Amino acid sequence: MSFTSKANSVDTLSPKDDPTAESRKRDHIELAFRSQITQSGLDRRFYYEPLLSGHPKRDSMKRFLFLGKAMRSPLWVSSMTGGTQLAKTINHNLARACKDFGMGMGLGSCRPLLYSDERLDDFDVRHLIGDDFPFFANLGVAQIEELIQAGQLQKVRDLVSKLQADGLIIHVNPLQEWLQPEGDRFNRPPLHTISDFLEKVDMPVIVKEVGQGMGYESLKALLQLPLAAVDFAASGGTNFAKLEMLRGEGDKAAIYEPLAYVGHSAEEMVHYTNALAEALGERMRCRQVIISGGIKNFLDGYYLINTLKLNSIYGQASEFLRHARGSYEQLYEYADAQIRGLELASAFLRVRPRLSHE
Repeated sequence: MSFTSKANSVDTLSPKDDPTAESRKRDHIELAFRSQITQSGLDRRFYYEPLLSGHPKRDSMKRFLFLGKAMRSPLWVSSMTGGTQLAKTINHNLARACKDFGMGMGLGSCRPLLYSDERLDDFDVRHLIGDDFPFFANLGVAQIEELIQAGQLQKVRDLVSKLQADGLIIHVNPLQEWLQPEGDRFNRPPLHTISDFLEKVDMPVIVKEVGQGMGYESLKALLQLPLAAVDFAASGGTNFAKLEMLRGEGDKAAIYEPLAYVGHSAEEMVHYTNALAEALGERMRCRQVIISGGIKNFLDGYYLINTLKLNSIYGQASEFLRHARGSYEQLYEYADAQIRGLELASAFLRVRPRLSHE
């Protein structure tokens, strides 16, 4: 076919073949100036590679093992709440989303269930998430310390069994407890309590902070324990030390407010962990990480799990919480958009190597 005949064949196309063309082009003209981005606004964490993939199909991410189960999405619904009617709605919505999208879930503190089954329905969601994805109960290290001293660790076993959970999250929160009007006091270093628990109780255990993260030495100690995973709960998300100050007495809040600004970001903890993986070698017994704290969207999560050198997923709390308080449809749409974003990132983005001076 000659060039002329090709041109003529194109000329025969009717505007009806592209009915959205006129409105689309009008939008492009009207929005062009508002769509400009300065160089300083570019996300420099990635190389953008537009030529190396087609658009990803839905549910295109490979299954992978984490906490002994085959997950479809590298997301963890971080520990939320319990003990109120709204908490029941939130937890039940989140569990449904975990099943629909192949995510893992950690409950908020299950402390009320140590004493009564009155709020069991708030936490009883295994039938919603199913058996295929990770689901963990949660207690504070203060409660674990008390139960060890009282010789009542069977209560923990009963709690995990009652919830049909895969194991237990132990949250470590000394600043929160100090600032909380009803707070507990630790009589021993949490590391000693966690080590004793691991020796006395045979179940998978995750250890997490509650919104300020952990420094190098704490991570170093935890990664040498036979934990199922470490959950960062880094600074940048919900800060429970600050939350308790808002609940407490004004004078006390003013005195201790600087403590709310102490902590470590998720990215900082990723680099600590990479350094520890190299330094510890075979002494590293925990090799799974939940990266959480200040992760606002799928690009944050994609960047961090592809920067960490251990098997990892990323966790979100406040963003899921924001969408889980109402109808399930609202949460479903949010989770679906996050997963589709991850699929796009996997297709077209590559993480840039971190420069030595950064």
